[in-house]
Amino acid sequence: VVTRDDVEESVKAIFQYVKDKEQLFKDLRSQTEEIEQRILVKQSERDFWLEYKNVGSKIHANKIESLEKDIKEVQDELQRTTEHYRDALNVVREENKSLFDRHLKLLSEEALKSAVGYLDKNCRREIQENEWLKEEVKIYRKEASDLKASVQLLEEENTSLVTKLIDFKLQNL
Repeated sequence: VVTRDDVEESVKAIFQYVKDKEQLFKDLRSQTEEIEQRILVKQSERDFWLEYKNVGSKIHANKIESLEKDIKEVQDELQRTTEHYRDALNVVREENKSLFDRHLKLLSEEALKSAVGYLDKNCRREIQENEWLKEEVKIYRKEASDLKASVQLLEEENTSLVTKLIDFKLQNL
């Protein structure tokens, strides 16, 4: 039996979980911005060295290539990190949505039980009878569909027997 306090406590836990995830995403955004700043610094270094290279110095050509590789690696890392966190955010959103929906369903069931508890004896009896009638209707519908299926099979069998009988009569003629 789930009590209202249990439901409220679980909802509070979910909200705390969501808050923690949001803080995590804020931290990740700041890390992403930091990486972008590093990219800008590396790009300015690359621009400087490209200008130096164009002036005619081949001494630092390897360093320029190394820096370009570093920039590319940092950009690739940023792209992978961004995609990873985007996917993680989507997963967390879906998880939070399903948790919220489940707890909302629990709350509504609890509210229904509570509301039924405040009803008088006759109303509760009517609700129970209504539930019983619903079950009886399900049973009746299943039996009706079973009977329809058996009638259809019998009709098909009768049709085939009549066809055979007519064929035999035609052969005897």
